[in-house]
Amino acid sequence: MNLVDKDRFELCWIVDFPFYEWDDETKTLDFAHNPFSMPQGGIDALNGQDPLTIKAYQYDAVCNGFEIASGSIRNQLPETMVKAFELVGRSKEDVERDFGGLYRAFQYGAPPHGGMAAGVDRIVMLLCGAQNLREITLFPMNQQAEDLLMGAPSDPTPKALRELHIRLNLPT
Repeated sequence: MNLVDKDRFELCWIVDFPFYEWDDETKTLDFAHNPFSMPQGGIDALNGQDPLTIKAYQYDAVCNGFEIASGSIRNQLPETMVKAFELVGRSKEDVERDFGGLYRAFQYGAPPHGGMAAGVDRIVMLLCGAQNLREITLFPMNQQAEDLLMGAPSDPTPKALRELHIRLNLPT
């Protein structure tokens, strides 16, 4: 559709992502993207606002329509994390069981934190004028996430398992 000027790199930030979305198929509320992001307005928003109006502290950097970086401010408050999950039908026990390491770390006072991951491969793709990441990826994978050149993933050797002190207890 020739919407992008191929001779220029146009950048923009996308912010104010919705924290929740409605799933028409299951008729339930679900996280729109990252459940571990901080909701804008914190616990007060979760307690008193229509969930579908809550925004998340999430952001993307986009160049010529391609996402080149993505990040967020993390939710570091255990009670806010539990409440966010309760709104999608998960209990405090579910959170403790499924995300226990993170939940317990927050109880020890993890500081406010956030970050962003740059898609260097996507930036290279744009600089090279490629249309697909597979054209510039050093070790491309197929649709089954296999690296045919390296033969990965592959089963570990017994020696490698011994070196790592790992014992497999596979079902028969």
